[in-house]
Amino acid sequence: MKAMAQGFLGTILSLVLLSAAGCASQAGSSTRIDASRYDTMSCADLNVAMGDAAKGISTTAISRGKVAHWNVPVWAPGGAKAVGLIEERQSARIERLRQQQAAIDAARRRQCR
Repeated sequence: MKAMAQGFLGTILSLVLLSAAGCASQAGSSTRIDASRYDTMSCADLNVAMGDAAKGISTTAISRGKVAHWNVPVWAPGGAKAVGLIEERQSARIERLRQQQAAIDAARRRQCR
């Protein structure tokens, strides 16, 4: 009975990893940050946007760390590749958020004294 439950959980884990890998492989890192949209924001709005970006970086980095410690069974087809793709997707998101922070910081330096 215990082996049957483990097999069922393994199957579900495999399906989750494979579906997540499909989503991760579609994530593009070519998204450009439009810095001009920050030029019209107030200093308070820029501060909130900077905080939101920092929170996003922290949340994504924590999630990436958890994914890196997943123990994927050897028998799970494509499991290790799925984990790698998820980590790459999260790294790309962190990089986009850092670019966004740089654009916000530049706008704050120009507008807020």
